Amino acid sequence: MFKAKIIVIGPSESGKTVLSNFLSDTVETIGGEYNPTQGVRILEFESQNEGSDKYSSCEVELWDCAGDFRFESCWPALMKDANGVIIVFNPDVPNHLKEVETWYSMFIASQGLQDNQCLLMAHHKPGSGADNIQPPLASNLNRITLIHSNLEEEPEDVRQGFQKYLEDVVHTLSESREQEEMSIIT
Repeated sequence: MFKAKIIVIGPSESGKTVLSNFLSDTVETIGGEYNPTQGVRILEFESQNEGSDKYSSCEVELWDCAGDFRFESCWPALMKDANGVIIVFNPDVPNHLKEVETWYSMFIASQGLQDNQCLLMAHHKPGSGADNIQPPLASNLNRITLIHSNLEEEPEDVRQGFQKYLEDVVHTLSESREQEEMSIIT
């Protein structure tokens, strides 16, 4: 069984904690009063991937990171040994769109992660009148899978998008392990 460390990052008040709780089945209800994350929360769970025999289950560590830049000194420790990064942003907040590129360069480009190890989540808050149009992102971000999340209207679409992403991360881990084993043999 593979173990995947996934970092969930993005601007403050973008919905990282709500999505992390939902994806890890940590809470029964969605929403509630806003309470900013202090540093990081680590949620551990097992994910079952249907229709895939080779990658049937995976232990997941979902690292829900604070979006406040006052925690920036902690970020190198959080990034250590990360297998994937999810950038969550609210497409209805203009400065979130600008911040996505900063998060990308700090957490993804600097770590040399492949595009399939990254996921952009345009999180629509309840009552926002969400639309699934492509937000105006920097060109280097257009290579990364983007999913729109609306937990009120389409929660299973969000879960399926995450499962597909997780399968890609586990596939990358598997390939890396196989290459490492081959280098030991030869």
